[in-house]
Amino acid sequence: MDAAPCAPYRHQMTNASLYRRLREFGTLAEAPRDIPDAVFALPSTIHWMRALAILVDDQAITFQSARAFYVKVQKREMDERTLNTVSEQLLFTFHQIAALRALGGVSCKADVARMAIVSWYYGIYGAASAMVAAADGSFQDNHSATAQQWNAQFPSRGLAMAPFADRLATLLKDDLAVGLEAVRSRGKHSLTIMPKTVEQAWGCVAEYLSGTAGWEKWNCEERVKDDAAFRGLGVDNFRTGPAKALRDAAYRRRSIAFLQQASRYRGKANYRDAIFLAYGKTVAARLEGLVEDLPRVLEAFAAMAAGYCSLRFGKNRWKPFVEDLDANRSLPISPLAFWS
Repeated sequence: MDAAPCAPYRHQMTNASLYRRLREFGTLAEAPRDIPDAVFALPSTIHWMRALAILVDDQAITFQSARAFYVKVQKREMDERTLNTVSEQLLFTFHQIAALRALGGVSCKADVARMAIVSWYYGIYGAASAMVAAADGSFQDNHSATAQQWNAQFPSRGLAMAPFADRLATLLKDDLAVGLEAVRSRGKHSLTIMPKTVEQAWGCVAEYLSGTAGWEKWNCEERVKDDAAFRGLGVDNFRTGPAKALRDAAYRRRSIAFLQQASRYRGKANYRDAIFLAYGKTVAARLEGLVEDLPRVLEAFAAMAAGYCSLRFGKNRWKPFVEDLDANRSLPISPLAFWS
């Protein structure tokens, strides 16, 4: 039986309710068992971002603190195409920061919350793409590959700043237990309750990472079920040894870092849960803090990326880059104020 609906949805539960119909029948894209319950989607969306905002403030992430973190990173000689790629991705990110700041001025946050989440994600994605290109001169052509490459280049090498540094090496049961134990040692707190302290924020971050691991396990299993090797076994579950071996091999190949979490976060807003940001009389009020937290977190991630990239550029290339952006910007905010 479904959990009792929370305040935004309780009064809507009539036979004509869209919420009830979605929960009962699903859509053409999803069976009812695959529809996430908006009762839980809304608080986890708000509380994870609040937790990250608390933590980036606690960690005091700025361009200068990022340069100090990456102090051992060496300048890298880049050809013009690589240099342009890093520069372009950073400009994309800066544009998303400006967009989020503008969206914060809208009176009804429900009007823009979904758009704000998507802008936040593309800002994270652009900053991560810039870091990868600056690291090894590569540029991936899809989101999954970018997330994997950023994971391999930065969190796996201890080169991501907290709270963006957590990583689960595989999805195997024992590896997850060890990885999550370390993350949860900093704090325990339910994602259903708004975090207010640093310890509570770490707890929410741990729970979102755990939830993302569960989501990634489900994705792995679905891909394995579509594979010819699995179909050839003539089974529909992973109870047999050969089926379990195929599943565990997929688990072993999959690791999770911040970009996988960010992609999941965007996916809930942009693809799956149409109802949870735009339906319910109390939703708009609950979204007030979210639209303010999104740019704060993106600005911190972008500061980390810019700090790293500035060292890969070297002073003689970085300073002219940000000065040119500032001199020719069409945006109201100054890159010199953020990245110098």
